[in-house]
Order: sequence, then structure tokens, then C-alpha cells
Amino acid sequence: MAYIDNILFALLLVAGTVLFVRNVRKVRRNILLGREVNRSDNKPERWRTMIRVALGQSKMTTRPVAAIMHLFVYVGFVIINIEVVEIIIDGLFGTHRILGFLGPLYSFLIASFEILAFLVVLGCVVFLIRRNVLKLKRFMSNDLNGWPRSDANYILIVEILLMSAFFMMNAADYRLQQLSFDHYTVMPESAFPISSLLAGLYGNASPDALVMAERFCWWFHIIGILAFLNYLPYSKHFHILLAFPNTFFSNLRAKGAFTNPENVMVEVKAILDPSFTPPPPPETPMRFGAKDVQDLNWKQLLDAYTCTECGRCTSACPANNTGKLLSPRKIMMDTRDRLTEVGENIDKNKGVFTDDGKSLLGDYITAEELWACTSCNACVQECPVNIDPLSIIIDLRRYLVMEQSAAPNELNMMFTNIENNGAPWQFSPADRLNWATEA
Repeated sequence: MAYIDNILFALLLVAGTVLFVRNVRKVRRNILLGREVNRSDNKPERWRTMIRVALGQSKMTTRPVAAIMHLFVYVGFVIINIEVVEIIIDGLFGTHRILGFLGPLYSFLIASFEILAFLVVLGCVVFLIRRNVLKLKRFMSNDLNGWPRSDANYILIVEILLMSAFFMMNAADYRLQQLSFDHYTVMPESAFPISSLLAGLYGNASPDALVMAERFCWWFHIIGILAFLNYLPYSKHFHILLAFPNTFFSNLRAKGAFTNPENVMVEVKAILDPSFTPPPPPETPMRFGAKDVQDLNWKQLLDAYTCTECGRCTSACPANNTGKLLSPRKIMMDTRDRLTEVGENIDKNKGVFTDDGKSLLGDYITAEELWACTSCNACVQECPVNIDPLSIIIDLRRYLVMEQSAAPNELNMMFTNIENNGAPWQFSPADRLNWATEA
């Protein structure tokens, strides 16, 4: 029977791993649909940024309650899953607590895992209360209606269930140790600070019933972890993994320093410098700005997949706070949704994108949203994983202006004045000092 269990476990492990790798490769393919952008400079600063922001969660501290609870969940869930190494070994070779030979160190690790698991449950409960009881404003926005709001609740509930299975597994194990049953090696009670308190829930259960409960929780825990792993690529919680590369490839330039697209610079240089020799045109003409996700760069697409949907960007957006349509969180969610749609189109058409008559601009994001942006960078400053919604907004606005001449009238008047007068005002350069002329 144990032999069959080992084979079943190995098959589940391989299937879960293969499926996860397959899904990650699709995400990577989708991200690389974006244009090239160089983010390989200044590697020491990039490593420092990643360690400070992703690992150290430095930008979370602006909201202390959320920061502490997130730290509980983040650190607890990551460290507890070190135990997965032991579960994998036990599952493949039919052993039980194979790392028990570490003695007092192993007891200390199990006790630490239990305390951390309790903090994970505490953090998840607090987050559920904030979302569903207190109903914080940034979690009640319309851009979270439907699946996004459910996704957050599902993942919190799953984490609570996984930690509960861990506790009840240890509680049954602890009772079996007290009974000196079979291979359940006796460990000190201090190794089970939480589960020893829960052991009473088993009442006077027989050893066979305890073994069944321990095995059920063991299987539930590992299957739950594999399911959670494969759920990540479809969830906002993919930021658990993507936060690290996303912060590493952060834009290190000063906020407010806009980029100059290469195709625009070529046109400007050709106008200003008669001796300038433009490079050969690309095989596929580039758009000015961005209309669809393929026109964005790969870092912007990585941003979209990394978005945590926490809403800090939107809550800090002055346009949103004054009732305008713009929500930086929605910009990122729309970009990810459109990118996912494009990826599914490619899969359906055997690796080639077939025009579906849709685009990011227009079908997902409206011009009204884009022109509501004040370019203040509040969303960029607030994001806990260095996502840059503003760069996407600017590229979409560039397309509106440079490809469609669809800027608001006020901007079109300014552009005309700059073209004719060399200044935003409606009078010639020769008249600029008339205001200083004495009456």
C-alpha cells in the first residue's frame, strides 16, 4: 500500500511541476511579446533595489497595519514551505519525518513553523476582515467587481485551510507520539506549541483513526500546495514570484523623466541636422506610442503580471480622488487582461497572433481615462513592487496624439501655437515683451 502511495505522490508531484512550468513559460512568452528595453545597467543598484523593496518590503511600511500583517503572511508562508522539502522526501521514499535525526534543531524548526503558521492565519483573518467586514474603500472600487474581488478572498481562505491542515496533521502526530504508536517518534511537547493545544479536538480517537486523520491532513497539505502553485499564474498572487524580477528591472531614472522613443528621436534629428544619416527602417514599421500590448515594452508587460491589485496607486491618484474615471490599478489590470487574451489567441492559432479586431486602447482603456492623468507619479511612488502605470498611460497618449491627432482641444491649440510661434501662446515671438512696454 505504501508503495502505491509513493507512486501516486511521485505522479502528482511531476504533474504539478510540469503544469506549473508550462504555465510559467506561457507567461514568459506573453511578456516577451513586448518591445525591447534595456534594463541591464547599474546592476549593483538594481540588486539593492530588489533586496530593499521586494525582500525587505520597504514600501509597505507606509501603511503599518497592512505591512505587519503582510509580513506575517509573507515570511510565514515562505518559511513554513521549507517543510515541503521534508514532505517531498517522505512522499517519495515512504519515510516519516525524515529530518527528525536533527534532534533538538528539528524540534525548534517545527515549533517555529507552527508559530509562523499561526501568524499566517492571523494575517489572513485580518485581511479578510478588512476586505469583507470593514470594506476599506480601495477594496470596494468597481474595478475589482467580479473575479478580482473573489480571487483575493479565495487565496486567503486557501492559505487558512493549508495552515489548518498543517496544525491538525501535527496534532494527530502528537497524539500518536503520546501513544508510542508504530513509527511516530516521540518529540518534546515544546515542538508543538499550537498543535498540542488542538490535540484535544481528536477526543478519544483510536490510533487507527488518528493515523487516518494525520495522513488525510498530510495529503491535503501537499495537494493544496501543488494546487496553489498552479493557481498562481492565473491570480494576482503571482506577485509572490514576480516581485523580485520586477523590482530588479525597475526604472532607475528620476521620476518625471520621460523617455524619448527612438523612432521619434530619429525624426527629430533628421529635421534638425541635415547631415544626420537615419538608420535603415525596421522591417515592421513601429507605431508612435502604443495602441495594443505588443507596442508596450516587456517591462511594462511584466508590471501588468506583477500587479498585486492592492489599490494603493488608485487611492493616491489625485484624478481618481476627485471623481475622474482614471484608476491606475485598472490600467494595470486591463493591460494584463488584454495580454492574456493575446496569449490565448496565439495558443489557439498555433503560435501566431491573428488580428481579433481588438486593442488595449479603446476596447479596454478609454481616452477619457488617459487624459484624466496629471502625470504626477503618485501611483508609481505608492506601488509596493515598483510598478509604473504612468509609463503605459504616456505611451497610450502618445498614440492618440501622434497617430490619431486625438488630443483635447486645449492641447491641439498649444501644439499649433508651438509649431507657428515657437511658444504655447497665441502671439508671435516678436510680441513677447509687449507686456513690459510702458503705457
